Amino acid sequence: MTRRVVANINISLDGHYAKQDDPDDMSWVMPYATTDVARDHMTSLWMPATTALLGRRNAEGFLGFWPTIIGMEGAEARDVAFAKWLVDTDKVVLSSTLGTAPWERTTVVDKPTTEVIADLRAQDGGDIVVFSSVSVIKALLAADEVDRLALMVFPLFLGGGPRMFDAGFVAGQWKLASQSTSDNGAIALVYDRLR
Repeated sequence: MTRRVVANINISLDGHYAKQDDPDDMSWVMPYATTDVARDHMTSLWMPATTALLGRRNAEGFLGFWPTIIGMEGAEARDVAFAKWLVDTDKVVLSSTLGTAPWERTTVVDKPTTEVIADLRAQDGGDIVVFSSVSVIKALLAADEVDRLALMVFPLFLGGGPRMFDAGFVAGQWKLASQSTSDNGAIALVYDRLR
């Protein structure tokens, strides 16, 4: 059986994944990312996965932050479980600037995203999950290589900034696999690609 490629992204109601004036400012995400719905959504994505595929910039952010949660007093159990999974799972980082990986269980690859996915699909394992690495997700969507698309839609307008869904993606249909809504209005959506 071919490994499934799962892409996950957080977006605002007006379709942006980052603020225009400060793309590294994640303060708009935090009120929604710490809900039970968001944590359960993330758990449903990483549990069947055995590989994380990340862009360099996102890898630096994720792998700089999440391992610090392990052993942190008062840390939420699902956050700790995700952090442990991220440390222990195989990670592939797409980068043309990193020579070697500064993280354990990580391979740095300087090849087109589609070639990397073809290589990973040919290996044994569970899902290949891409968390918030926009350039990677966009390349995979453009090549019609995403099997499951997971979105957290937050009930706010950013009013500008980079958009997740641009022209250039392959036309096709998706089937809603699950949905849930948090008390603060964020919606977790999971779609499977119909082929």
